[in-house]
Amino acid sequence: MDQRVVIIGSGNVATSLAHGLAARCEVAQIYSRQLAHARALADAVGCTNATDDLQLLVNDADAYIIAVRDDAIADVIAATPDNGALWIHTSGSKPIDLFAGRRTRCGVLWPMQSFSREVVTPLDEVHFFAEANNEAALDDLMELGKLMSCHVIEADSGKRKLLHVASVFSCNFANHMWTLADEVLSEAGLPFDALLPLIRTTVDKLDRLAPAKSQTGPAVRHDIQVIENHLAMLNGDKRDIYDMVSQSIMNHNPIDDNAQ
Repeated sequence: MDQRVVIIGSGNVATSLAHGLAARCEVAQIYSRQLAHARALADAVGCTNATDDLQLLVNDADAYIIAVRDDAIADVIAATPDNGALWIHTSGSKPIDLFAGRRTRCGVLWPMQSFSREVVTPLDEVHFFAEANNEAALDDLMELGKLMSCHVIEADSGKRKLLHVASVFSCNFANHMWTLADEVLSEAGLPFDALLPLIRTTVDKLDRLAPAKSQTGPAVRHDIQVIENHLAMLNGDKRDIYDMVSQSIMNHNPIDDNAQ
């Protein structure tokens, strides 16, 4: 029998989860603080029940997925009753303890991916990290996750925090580096598109090589003259970041005197 799932939220994560689940189970209801947003997402996934009132959530769903901003999760939990269903939040940085004393069956199902409301992200290859308050709840949580992805991995709150830190380095910080590169090129009237083949090749190599093995550039070669020339062309945050990251790369790749 199809599972009935309620999606609490209509933003970046909720949008892709709703689309991913709608193809494999019944999305019984969509909640958002803005009714228009709830209705828009509900219409997009073929759900006929949208609401902006937590007191009007249907009471007979199998799972309730709280996909709202991190600082609103506790408010949602406090404003809704324990109906015996599986209650789930989707945060990478918030612990399962947010449910403590308020739910008998609860868990966390965090998709480690960058989401946007405007673009529905396919979930098949997304890694989901799961935690539950007991074995039976974990089994149900893993089953729900596997409706969306073949990569569902058990990970407690401590491990998810480390994964979240790693995702900030690999996604958020990398994107900021591209932002700085775009600014450098824009100042010279050059297009950011020129970097796209380089960026794609760098990412594609990770399928075959560990990041440390695929490092290139002046810092890994300890080419101090090139680094100093680059620093002379920069100022402010860009200069400080270039200097700090170059030093970090050199520290990770010390010169092997025996190879000289």
